[in-house]
Amino acid sequence: MTDPEKDRRRFKRIAFDAITEVRQGQNRWQVTLIDLSLKGLLIHRPDPWLADTRQPFAIDLRLSSDVHVQMDAHLTHDDHRHLGFECLYISLESISHLRRLIELNLGDQDELERELAALIEV
Repeated sequence: MTDPEKDRRRFKRIAFDAITEVRQGQNRWQVTLIDLSLKGLLIHRPDPWLADTRQPFAIDLRLSSDVHVQMDAHLTHDDHRHLGFECLYISLESISHLRRLIELNLGDQDELERELAALIEV
């Protein structure tokens, strides 16, 4: 049996709908975003999925016509037709947009501050 305390995620995931593109080299996939956090995201695996899973990916989330969150990420898991990515690099502008999105969806400033502190510790 799993320990709920150990099984808890350090970063809250929020369900969000955004136009999302995953790129690797010349490959580009328009994907469906399931959820995201300050540390990464979960998408539906596109078909066909012909990626080199050992290499990094560039991810672009279009929150609006002029607001994008862009990050470099690596694939952490591929299961049940879902792909999980962990952020390797994100610009200050993109993390600011993502922070605001998380803040609005969490509705709890203290929780956001705990997540930001945990992100800095990682």
